[in-house]
Amino acid sequence: MDHTRIRSTDDEPEILYQGDWLRMVRRGHWESCERTHGKDGLAVLVIAVTPDDHVLFVEQYRVPLGARTIEMPAGLVGDDVEGDTLESAARRELIEETGWDAGRIDVLLVGPTSSGMSNERIAFARALDLRKVGDGGGVADEDITVHAVPRASAPAWLMRKYAEGYELDLKLWAGLWMIEYNPDGSKA
Repeated sequence: MDHTRIRSTDDEPEILYQGDWLRMVRRGHWESCERTHGKDGLAVLVIAVTPDDHVLFVEQYRVPLGARTIEMPAGLVGDDVEGDTLESAARRELIEETGWDAGRIDVLLVGPTSSGMSNERIAFARALDLRKVGDGGGVADEDITVHAVPRASAPAWLMRKYAEGYELDLKLWAGLWMIEYNPDGSKA
């Protein structure tokens, strides 16, 4: 699957701020944020269901929100890894964050996360044939808690977490739908 898109090169950006991981740019009158690590602002979100039909979620504190979040495993593609692909990034992040590995990774769809603000694009990847290989929890200071939630009760569990004050990544609902369906609506 070709994940490149046609991009306008008419405007070279004016760099307003350059940090270690992000930069703020202006093109004409439009200001936006760009990732400076990884491969073209590309990230991958991993949809993973264990052999006993539990959906894998990760919980972690997110500094920009000042809150704990519930998400699906995810990470940057090409983040200090030469030759990284969507599939290899999905596998790496799944293992690091949850302690599960996949026999197969299917990339389903790639698109922008917040097209008016950032160049970040996310790939939805379905992890299949999972097997437990470790504890997960992330790397360095990520402090990730892994939740394996029965698929049938996952939406209700998420709403309980929301009521408890957790921030929920809205991509969770797309991920839950893509457990059973392909992006075109056909059965997975």
